[in-house]
Amino acid sequence: MSDPIQWMGTREACEHLGVTLRTLYRFIDEGQLPAYKMGRVIRVQSSDVDDFIARMRIEPGTLEHLYPEPKPRGTRAYSEDGTPSDAV
Repeated sequence: MSDPIQWMGTREACEHLGVTLRTLYRFIDEGQLPAYKMGRVIRVQSSDVDDFIARMRIEPGTLEHLYPEPKPRGTRAYSEDGTPSDAV
């Protein structure tokens, strides 16, 4: 016999994920998080929320585009006439 389904309300799911209700609805509407409408109430399975969290994990080495190499200090480019190229 399988385990019974553990249901979460939208507020509980928001607290578990640490997101706003609007963000939770966006995840549901985009198909990232399965949800079920029971009458006028929307419910999510706690196992689906846990799976969603696991899928959103960031793999190491995938965020390099967010922190480009800094420009070395003390090096300044100059134009042909000797003025700094960043001068207006």
